[in-house]
Amino acid sequence: MTSPLLHVSAVETFYGNIQALKGVNLEVNRGEIVSLIGANGAGKSTLMMTICGSPQARAGAIVFEGHNITRMPMHEIARLRIAQSPEGRRIFPGMTVIENLQMGASLDNLKFFKQDVEKVFAMFPRLKERQAQRGGTLSGGEQQMLSIGRALMARPKLLLLDEPSLGLAPLVVKGIFEAIKKLNEEEGLTVFLVEQNAFGALKLSDRGYVMVNGRVTMSGSGKDLLANPEVRAAYLEGGHHL
Repeated sequence: MTSPLLHVSAVETFYGNIQALKGVNLEVNRGEIVSLIGANGAGKSTLMMTICGSPQARAGAIVFEGHNITRMPMHEIARLRIAQSPEGRRIFPGMTVIENLQMGASLDNLKFFKQDVEKVFAMFPRLKERQAQRGGTLSGGEQQMLSIGRALMARPKLLLLDEPSLGLAPLVVKGIFEAIKKLNEEEGLTVFLVEQNAFGALKLSDRGYVMVNGRVTMSGSGKDLLANPEVRAAYLEGGHHL
């Protein structure tokens, strides 16, 4: 059996003396969309940031494509072609759309820059229309498209998406989820998605994990988790806790 692209094993992460992740185990196989759902403050974003190297895990191991990246600095992890669209988008507001995309491009792949920009514009035509506009003047949905587009410029083997639907109108969310699905189906891109929008995330995903208070408490196919009464009660019917 082939080994997973990303393997997280017994990971513990702390902020000072406060333990945010408590022995997290999960894996993402090549070509999958895997989602991590849970209430606000469950530790989802902390796991995403720990995979990227800031903060670093205090215990456990994170292995990507056979490389143990647990103690690697962020820039070395990025060089392995793990790209993140972080929570809150974090684009460069004073830079134009095209300049933001340049910031995401990998130095190793600059020869593909024009081709990669065209690919991002084909996926998000709105960005093409706005390419000379400063990032800070875009709508929330456009900024999210730009954040994902910037991550794609690194030609990632693994795309980490942290709350891509946060604060966006349902129609915009639908468009972004459709773009993620298309990337996965047409390019075979592997996606690890952290979402509070449990329904949208699980519907999109091959598999999912549920996180509660820094621990993974449940896992299964997207379909099975959508049908699970505990998941439905906690995340799909207005509740917040398992």
